[in-house]
Amino acid sequence: MTRVSRRATLVLALLAVYVIWGSTYLALRFGLEGFPPFLLNGIRFLVAGAVMYAVLRLRGSVPPTRRQWWSAARVAALMLAGGVGLVTIAEDVGVGSGIAATAVAIIPVWAALTAGFFGSWPRRLEWVGLVTGLAGVVVLAQEGDFQTSTVGMILVVVAPILWSVGSVWSTHLDLPAPAMATAAQLLTGGAVLAILGPIRGERIDAVPTAGSVVALLYLIVFGSIVAYSAYVYLLNNTRPAMATSYAYVNPAVAVLLGVTIGAETVTGPVFLALPLILGGVAIVTMAQRTESGASVAEPFPTAEPLRDAA
Repeated sequence: MTRVSRRATLVLALLAVYVIWGSTYLALRFGLEGFPPFLLNGIRFLVAGAVMYAVLRLRGSVPPTRRQWWSAARVAALMLAGGVGLVTIAEDVGVGSGIAATAVAIIPVWAALTAGFFGSWPRRLEWVGLVTGLAGVVVLAQEGDFQTSTVGMILVVVAPILWSVGSVWSTHLDLPAPAMATAAQLLTGGAVLAILGPIRGERIDAVPTAGSVVALLYLIVFGSIVAYSAYVYLLNNTRPAMATSYAYVNPAVAVLLGVTIGAETVTGPVFLALPLILGGVAIVTMAQRTESGASVAEPFPTAEPLRDAA
């Protein structure tokens, strides 16, 4: 690959994780017009996981062991069912997609705190980032969507915590190679959501709308396959700080798309909360880079593509 084509590929990969992952929040909202929250994501992850698993096996990748399947299932239950699933329910009860993305942006901050329970407590500068990010969440709680939906506010606070716990815990579990780990987590997470959906009373009683089907296909093909593949490419061809810079861009993309395409309204607290939350993430990232002596640092401790986005 020539230098020009490699640079073009890197740019396309960055655009994929910036725009696609930022747009998944709005896609979830449209998907909810024809599918209930857990079943929407259950179908999404099962199909995407099956496709990825089949392709990897055809390419000769080693399948996960029984222990690795169990590890993947536990991580996926926290991150996909607990993280993505609860965010989708929050949108279903009235929280705007841009607002949800802003709240979820605090994941790296929660992850830094969660790491303490695994023996790596935040240091001084990280605590500054934690306080800054959490202050942003407090400000965001004053936004109109949360004032009218206490349940939605609770869900978008709990969801990033569960995602963060799963992210940190995953680094202590036996999992297969990154691409296969992603496929295994998609499959097991999709299965958990497909089971929990009917348990919480979810049914697909009517034919889904055309818009919701398109949204589901978008989430499967672009949100769960293309963007993850682009992220894997970035991890292997650029610095982690560049690959994970989506954490700073996704909320802005989600807010912009929500206001324009989704006809959502954004109030003053969001414009104050967004820089506070992203500032907290930046401080935590800088602290991890400085204290580890590394040239770059990821937003939170993991290098798996599935562990980095909704």
